Amino acid sequence: MNKDKHEHSDLENQEDIIEHESGHVHEHHEGGLHNHSHYHSPAEKKKQINRLSKAIGHLGHVKTMIENDEDCADVLMQLSAVNSALKSLGKEIINEHMTHCIIHAIEDGDTTAVEEFQKAVQKFI
Repeated sequence: MNKDKHEHSDLENQEDIIEHESGHVHEHHEGGLHNHSHYHSPAEKKKQINRLSKAIGHLGHVKTMIENDEDCADVLMQLSAVNSALKSLGKEIINEHMTHCIIHAIEDGDTTAVEEFQKAVQKFI
């Protein structure tokens, strides 16, 4: 597994970032640390990146449509397709995170990771 070092710009002291072989550590505003394994299968990552690349391509087409003064209804239809693709990708990421990362966090007793995920899902929906 690759070493994974995350830097958070909101940290006051970058020296508090810890590097791990099998996971990563986050420091939170409360000063507490939590550690959970964070691994994504290469096949799932590739699938998600491909979906994102397609959405980016569609969004580029929307930009071109606007630049070319194309019909507003057509632009809105393309934007709707991009939104749908992004929502679908978000649902895949939620499922992937629940079936892997959150299960591992629960097994490790990491309730903070579960709480953070709940907040992220609330923002997503």
